[in-house]
Amino acid sequence: MDLSTLRLVSPPRIDSAWTRQDKLGALRVRLSIGRNTYREDPGLYKLGNPGKDAEVMVSSNYKLSFDVLRKNLDGMDAWILVLETYGINVWCAAGKGTFGTEELIRQIRQSQLHLFVDHKRVIVPQLGAPGISGYKVRDATGFLVKFGPVRSEDIKAYVAAGLKKNQDMRAVRFTLRDRMILAPVELVNSLKYLLYSIGIILIISGITKDGYSLQAMWKEGLAGMLYVLLAYVSGAFLAPVFLPWLPFRHFGGKGLVLGWITFGIAVLFTLQRHTPFHFLGWGLIAGAVSSFLTMNFTGASTYTSLSGVRKEMKLFVPLQLVCAGIGLSLVILSKF
Repeated sequence: MDLSTLRLVSPPRIDSAWTRQDKLGALRVRLSIGRNTYREDPGLYKLGNPGKDAEVMVSSNYKLSFDVLRKNLDGMDAWILVLETYGINVWCAAGKGTFGTEELIRQIRQSQLHLFVDHKRVIVPQLGAPGISGYKVRDATGFLVKFGPVRSEDIKAYVAAGLKKNQDMRAVRFTLRDRMILAPVELVNSLKYLLYSIGIILIISGITKDGYSLQAMWKEGLAGMLYVLLAYVSGAFLAPVFLPWLPFRHFGGKGLVLGWITFGIAVLFTLQRHTPFHFLGWGLIAGAVSSFLTMNFTGASTYTSLSGVRKEMKLFVPLQLVCAGIGLSLVILSKF
């Protein structure tokens, strides 16, 4: 290949430092705004001034994953090979199959990686391992797949240690900081359910034994909205924060308990006069809402697998529907 052809395929250069636009973009997707379209073009990139002995890091094309990787490689000269995962992060894309063997083979070939490195290895995130068959990649391209540490912040130490991981680099953790970062996404994603619930609450609250009352709709609706709002915060925010300390293994069970606790606190502070049916009904509704929202957090956690999520949904979705249905019936019954 002549030099003009080599220049034609020369990868774009990137920097480890984030721009203001990168920071705003990260904040935006942390709030689940435009998350599905926050993407980097797939292909090969050069960070710093990598030579033919520089390591090749593999990433998804979810731009936040790509940005976090290059930020944590500050001071290194490296190649970054970005796979087409349709804007999905490494871990989720590996489960879906887009961060997979065929795509890695395609990008190695398409980027003509062999022209830029003398060695024959690529470093794949450990969380991407479920989607990658190392021997198939090696047979198809000649490149050896090395599964790196769980967190990109450990890559420099991993490379310095001769591509060897210690136990800490292998450990999958889900700390309070991790959960706090992800909780705002769940709050925003669940906002539509809150709005639907408020509409239903207002409609039901206007029902009285004498007919439909707009005055009752607003008076009782405010209390009902408070209960559901607390259940929303309980399931989408408080449950992720207190996740390790809540009883039960299933997320739906954790959310159910916390929903009842927050509802009980609300009742103690409001001290409204209502029938037992009224409080029992709202308690069942609050538990169902909190349980459902907490169960949604399974997709963001490291606590369970895809098969585990499916089993939990089969168990808890019917329970949530029953609790919500009985709860609504009791609230309506308490008005007569």
